Amino acid sequence: MPLIEIHNMYKIYNPGENEVRALDGVSLSIDEGEFVAIIGHSGSGKSTLMNMLGLLDECTSGTYHLQGHNVSSLSDDELSEIRNRHIGFIFQGFNLISSLTAQANVELPLIYRGMKREEREQLAKEALARVGLQKRANHRPAQMSGGQQQRAAIARAVAARPPILLADEPTGNLDSKTSHDVMRLLHELNDEGRTVILITHDNDIAEEARRVIRIHDGRVVEDFTRS
Repeated sequence: MPLIEIHNMYKIYNPGENEVRALDGVSLSIDEGEFVAIIGHSGSGKSTLMNMLGLLDECTSGTYHLQGHNVSSLSDDELSEIRNRHIGFIFQGFNLISSLTAQANVELPLIYRGMKREEREQLAKEALARVGLQKRANHRPAQMSGGQQQRAAIARAVAARPPILLADEPTGNLDSKTSHDVMRLLHELNDEGRTVILITHDNDIAEEARRVIRIHDGRVVEDFTRS
């Protein structure tokens, strides 16, 4: 059974004469443990697809099965619970809270899970150590470089050990060396069994993935796996 399976998914804005089909009948499946790059130019629909896969938005029509369960018609509270337990998000803009330290930023999703303080503090410390930021735990985002902020964002995404990592242009604001470090981290996490879905417009970054799904005008136009 695929980890993720979407069938005939549409996302339509302004239905009618001037409608925009951000997704136009997309069907695909992703197995547990895959490293997948979804690539496309700006406006291709890749970010819309990421929002659907991450349960951040609702499709106009179509079905989405996650771990065998149909999540297409769940309530907002149910979707939030699934997101918090099963999906770690890594964004281009880091999305760290400026008033919080790295440690507190990493702990935040664990608070939403109702985790006890001692446990969440330990998991956050382990995640920060994993990305090489144990000495920056008490630094706020403004006191860290872009690369350090992205590593803190990765620590936040992986602290609760979710099975799925969704990375939206995770190297978009980084220099080439830092980008390489971030991609190495994602490969390590994938090697440990996590499913990594990478959204990018960069062919060089997409080359890092074993499977590449190319999207154009809201449709999957290419889907291949390297041998």
